[in-house]
Amino acid sequence: MAERSFAKEVKKLKLGAGEEFTGEGILAITKALLQCGVGYVGGYQGAPISHLMDVLADSQEILAELGVHFEASASEATATAMLAASVHYPIRGAATFKSTVGTNVASDALANLASGGVTGGALIIVGEDYGEGSSIMQERSHAFAMKSQVWLLDPRPNLPSIVAAVEHGFELSEASNTPVMLQVRIRCCHVHGSFTAKDNVRPAMTVADALENPRRDTQRIVLPPASFLHEKEKISKRLPAAIDYIKRHQLNETFGGSGKVGIIMQGGMYNGVIRALQRLGLADVYGETEVPLHVLNVTYPLVEDDLVAFCADKDAVLIVEEGQPDYIEQALGSMLYKAGASVKLEGKGVLPMAGEYSGDVMLSGIGAFMRKHGSDLLAPEIRAPNVPAPPIFDDLAKTVPMRPPGFCIGCPERPIFAATKLAEQELGKHHIASDIGCHLFSIMPPFELGATTMGYGLGPASASAFNSPEAKRRSISFVGDGGFWHNGLTSSIGNAVFNKNDGVIVVVDNYYSAATGGQDILSSRASNRTKSTKHPITDAIKGMGVNWVRHIERTYDVGTMRDTLKEALTTEEKGPKVIVASSECMLNRQRREAPLKKKAIAEGKRMVKTKFGVDEDVCTGDHACMRLSGCPSLTVKHLDDPLRDDPVAAIDENCVGCGNCGEVADAAVLCPSFYQADVISNPTGWDRFWFGLRQRVIAALQGWRERGRPVFGDVAA
Repeated sequence: MAERSFAKEVKKLKLGAGEEFTGEGILAITKALLQCGVGYVGGYQGAPISHLMDVLADSQEILAELGVHFEASASEATATAMLAASVHYPIRGAATFKSTVGTNVASDALANLASGGVTGGALIIVGEDYGEGSSIMQERSHAFAMKSQVWLLDPRPNLPSIVAAVEHGFELSEASNTPVMLQVRIRCCHVHGSFTAKDNVRPAMTVADALENPRRDTQRIVLPPASFLHEKEKISKRLPAAIDYIKRHQLNETFGGSGKVGIIMQGGMYNGVIRALQRLGLADVYGETEVPLHVLNVTYPLVEDDLVAFCADKDAVLIVEEGQPDYIEQALGSMLYKAGASVKLEGKGVLPMAGEYSGDVMLSGIGAFMRKHGSDLLAPEIRAPNVPAPPIFDDLAKTVPMRPPGFCIGCPERPIFAATKLAEQELGKHHIASDIGCHLFSIMPPFELGATTMGYGLGPASASAFNSPEAKRRSISFVGDGGFWHNGLTSSIGNAVFNKNDGVIVVVDNYYSAATGGQDILSSRASNRTKSTKHPITDAIKGMGVNWVRHIERTYDVGTMRDTLKEALTTEEKGPKVIVASSECMLNRQRREAPLKKKAIAEGKRMVKTKFGVDEDVCTGDHACMRLSGCPSLTVKHLDDPLRDDPVAAIDENCVGCGNCGEVADAAVLCPSFYQADVISNPTGWDRFWFGLRQRVIAALQGWRERGRPVFGDVAA
């Protein structure tokens, strides 16, 4: 069950030649794949490219009609290795995943694919997750393209350019027998626009056709001496063929007239550059610019002739290259030096070496460049020395509290870490290794657990060094169900079994690959008409040789979670101890159930919605429930009672009724202030009868107390 359904949008994929296609960048990529006659597509979800996998999953009927094979791959390495179908056969294939974590995982397969080369077009669509909004380390895909010598496309962020990049990506791959990487940033993935559609094309050869007519070419297999010849072929044949195609089809674009200053940029930076020039009075809203621009829709390989020619009549040129190292700037500097050019090259200096090139960064950097080298083009009021903008973010930091990422309301992972804190209160602190996924939020307050994250599915592996026979404590490590199936089963669980690691491993099972948008995986409880689900994680763990395995079906039972962790940390049994903690992702559950409940209520059916609350007369303001919860729906409330200074706990209307706050309070310090309330829509006669009876009993007891008489639980004077 994906985070978002594209069932309505995918109908646009059937649009034919001449019709206008409107929508999001990711949907345009999917349409472009079908127009190009793609034969098979695979991939692994991950922001900002997750929705592409969701679109493809919702498009299976259309794909089947065209004879296109779609596969949700086990990992990025699996997706890249899948492109081997294009090595010997003239079939166009595409793979998609997040970068750079995806390219890290896929690098082995990518290197082998690039070495042997391809016959059919092979396109790798990489969601470039770089910048302040990223959830990963700050690295670029560019290095992988250069390392393995695959061509890197970076189109301007608009739908016609994106579609053209897909089309040229396949043709460039076929013309040079080389895989092509299409880099799309967050803004590119989610930009909205339109383009003129073409008819979808059935692949000339499907994977079924290939199976009926197997082929092989020993020279394409990565094995000496062929692998040595591959390296020579990359330089003598593939690179010249790629450069020739790029030049003939003018994949890189030049805008603006002549002038003594110019800007060279990655294609993905185009919108930001134009916006900065608009703010400087050097471009209009249609992109018409007074400053010559050279847009690199292909950032690797660089076309030396075009770049040197663009710089030939310039006094100064600015390179807009996001991230570090400055690969393009270094390469261009070398080209200009060899050509004997005297142009002044600016880049990292007026623009920062690292970090995302946001609107303010672009304005500041391009403004500094123009004041230094092209001040005559600027209006007098802009021509003055750059005055630093007021420190907006510093001011905000003084008035707005930090809001670190955290678990969603009702998240079933929250009680797991509450239980871990409770276990540590009794047994002392332990070394805790984290993993990639929602559970990584445990490193933030209020839990502040976890010391390392080494990669997807590698949480337990990152604790493997702490396997000392002399140690009196055991390490604790976490891995999610998505990471478990992606890489963790062998690299973490299998490694722990083989090396007789004595640590405790917690597998967080929330039924989906939740952090990437709720896609189904092998252990999902839902039925999937095209995938095989319902494979228990515990069976896989036992199959790897783990003897001590515990399965907790309801993570919200904090007491049971705590006791199971204590047992794992203190048992005399040696070898890895694995706890599988299962509860459905609350976001996916709410998305599935909320529309059904709304429909049932509208039809007059009886529905019960559970809510939790805090009795402010009973709450002492201890706040143990918050210290071990952190739920956004759990807050504090100041009372009007002058005799009670401390705020009490309160639960707002966003509560989804998971009960975690009360469970935590009971597990930490028995707390009677929490109560459960069932809100009944379309009540029956019996519901109304019992409600009235309760109201009368409560009123009677309240009247009894007001008359000074003790009721149940009171102590008589």
